[in-house]
Amino acid sequence: MKKSKIAIILILFLIIQTIIFIYVGTKKYYIHMDEAYSYGLANYDKIDIQDNEDFFDNWHDKEYYKDYLSVQEDEVNNYAPVYENQKNDVHPPLYYLILRIAMGFNIDHFSKWIGITVNIVIYAFITIVMYLILTKLLKNEKNFNLKAAVLAFMSSVTLASLSNVIYIRMYALSTLIVLITTLLHIKLLEKENVKLLIGIGITALAGILTHYYYLFFLGSIYLVFMFKYIKEKRIKWAIYYTLTMLLAGITSLIIFPYSINHIFFGYRGQSVMTKVENVWEIVKSIFPQVHNLNYYGFSNFLYIIIAAIVIILIYNKIRKKPIFKISKETKDIIKIIIIPSVIFFTIATITSPWNVLRYIVPVCSLIFIIVIYYLYKLLQTITKENIVNIIMCILFAVMIITPFVFKWEPELLYTNRKQIVQKLQSELNLPTIYFMDTEKSRFLDDILLFTLIDESYVAKNIDYTKQNIQDIVNKKDISKGVIIFINDVQNADKIIPIIKDALGLKNINFLQQLTSCDIYYIN
Repeated sequence: MKKSKIAIILILFLIIQTIIFIYVGTKKYYIHMDEAYSYGLANYDKIDIQDNEDFFDNWHDKEYYKDYLSVQEDEVNNYAPVYENQKNDVHPPLYYLILRIAMGFNIDHFSKWIGITVNIVIYAFITIVMYLILTKLLKNEKNFNLKAAVLAFMSSVTLASLSNVIYIRMYALSTLIVLITTLLHIKLLEKENVKLLIGIGITALAGILTHYYYLFFLGSIYLVFMFKYIKEKRIKWAIYYTLTMLLAGITSLIIFPYSINHIFFGYRGQSVMTKVENVWEIVKSIFPQVHNLNYYGFSNFLYIIIAAIVIILIYNKIRKKPIFKISKETKDIIKIIIIPSVIFFTIATITSPWNVLRYIVPVCSLIFIIVIYYLYKLLQTITKENIVNIIMCILFAVMIITPFVFKWEPELLYTNRKQIVQKLQSELNLPTIYFMDTEKSRFLDDILLFTLIDESYVAKNIDYTKQNIQDIVNKKDISKGVIIFINDVQNADKIIPIIKDALGLKNINFLQQLTSCDIYYIN
């Protein structure tokens, strides 16, 4: 197919996926604690708003909380928090710099669309880079450009990719860098030159400055190439390649030397080492992430596809027919994709603090295309190509439609928070008190609600006496009632009646359970 037609098809796919991303973005009604951190760490003068001396035991208006999530007029040219906050937190700064630049176009206002738009733009590049990878993998196939475009599009509209787009963190950027790293190494297989090494070094530097888990992928692909160079006795290129990686690592430390402390001495690094030492924890963590890969990456078709692959292999074994023939070059490309992806998936699963999608999502697309590739090639061994193409089109259609039919959602879409957001913003915009036990202080999980409420108060580790509760609402109009937040390390069933009686109110209305607290309306 002509390049002009393929370009048109790719542009059409990019438009369609962008429309899908925007549609899904409109359904996101809430933000996760870490998404709040993304905004705060990119612009605020402290890591957490709770670090403010006046945060607890004072009444604040909604602008107080918006300040944490948005760039103010007098902060437009202040990029210091991008670096300083990351120095004192657990992540490198590149993603936060990009987000901070985007936030500068929306002064004095918080919007989920700032972060989502950054990810939508990143995913346009992800689809293009994936297409380029697939043209290398499928180049011996008939109409390989078209097939590469279709498969690239499919990999970008899975539930895993949709989750990656709407989750306002660095994982979409990390995914792009993983794919660029893969593409450049595939090109390095074809032709070794200094320009490619420079590109690999720059990409490695960007990856290290985006997320430390990228090192799992980079280290794996480095080992694959070093094994190749040593096996082929190409010591000169082994040295050049190693020097490129060392230079990228050294440069990253010059730019952000705090990485050493984060990786080896920070609380995340310590928790990783603790988990690695526990074999049972390792075993337990693998299965939930495989399930996440099946659900989000394959719309629950991964096990079915694997079963189909196994059946075809057995069938061909009985017929004494070869599996399928591919060139040595294609085998090398597959190795570059599979080995680092599997190692990344395994190590990220083992070391991540929670068994959630975001830690494995940078390689979900690569795993997706390899599994689909093997199914496609095996189907070719038992039927005609036209029939194979029809089967694959049906599979893709079903994989896209199934989540809509069964109402499966991307991770952290929070459609179940729509009602509570609307209630507290409009009809129940009343004096709000968050009674917090700081043993489990996850205020940022719910900071979005406090940017909608006119006046609120966070009470820290209060003794639930009548006088203490009455002192909080002194001079406040509670004739229409109050909204109460209780975080979930406390006994709300015991505390809420005490608050009701202390305030002289009559009715207790449970509104909703959130991630780390319960919300009540007392009137």
